[in-house]
Amino acid sequence: MADQAEQLRNMVRANGGAVAQRPLARVITVTSGKGGVGKSNTSINLAVQFQNMGKRVIILDADFGLANIEIMFGTVPEHNLSDLIYQNMNIKDVITWGPGGVGFISGGSGIAGLSNLGREYLTLIIRNLAELDAIADVIIIDTGAGISDAVLEFLVASGEIILVTTPEPTSITDSYSLLKALNRHPRFSKENSKIKVISNRVDRMADGELLFNKLNVVVARYLGVPLEYLGAVPQDKMLAAAVMQQKPVSLAHPNAESAKAYRMIAEKLEGLETTGNVKKRGMAAFFSHIVVNKKNT
Repeated sequence: MADQAEQLRNMVRANGGAVAQRPLARVITVTSGKGGVGKSNTSINLAVQFQNMGKRVIILDADFGLANIEIMFGTVPEHNLSDLIYQNMNIKDVITWGPGGVGFISGGSGIAGLSNLGREYLTLIIRNLAELDAIADVIIIDTGAGISDAVLEFLVASGEIILVTTPEPTSITDSYSLLKALNRHPRFSKENSKIKVISNRVDRMADGELLFNKLNVVVARYLGVPLEYLGAVPQDKMLAAAVMQQKPVSLAHPNAESAKAYRMIAEKLEGLETTGNVKKRGMAAFFSHIVVNKKNT
């Protein structure tokens, strides 16, 4: 296994050299401690807001077994990531273009077993994923909710994590549990992973910061994991209406309070990049971190 892992590292370095002359995509992983807190809504609306700012955006739906992204987009993908292998397609073939020009890739059930694939297939996938750096400026990974091994693998590979939580006591508790599990992961790096928090479904915008402070105090005391507050998204009937319409609220009702909140958060994220506070790794490096390290364990 160690020899194969080293071969994969060399292969990733080679692919990295091939794309060194072009910019690397910014990879943002969106997660939550429990389901039903608005994680996928956050992924979609941030994608739309980035697109409105002139960014090329692709969402990778890594919530296995569920189809939240495609349902919210009202678009059914014909292909998913596993078709790169089993249908001999390239990465452009498996991108579905949703409303507002945002692309998304359905992970399907295939991602869960990718670390068990042979080197030839992994080479194929990593080379394809490297091409996303030329297609997208921002790639948003929409993970499953909770602390499954699959979710943790995505989080430890990510240099930029957005944690979505709500004022519900169970959501706060589950957010802490997720961060605790992440902190215990042998490959998690506090120095190389920036965790940002969005307070969702707050009654007042000021409540969002209070919620963050409550979580941050406990996390700082017991885990020592630094958190950053991104902002809050209010309870909004227009957002609920957009979900029923299978459209992102940022497109269906751009003047809704929730849409404005997503725009402010996207602008803050863009500001972090502009000031040099974001280290872009690119999609191939992100994925290879998962595969190479799992091969070596």
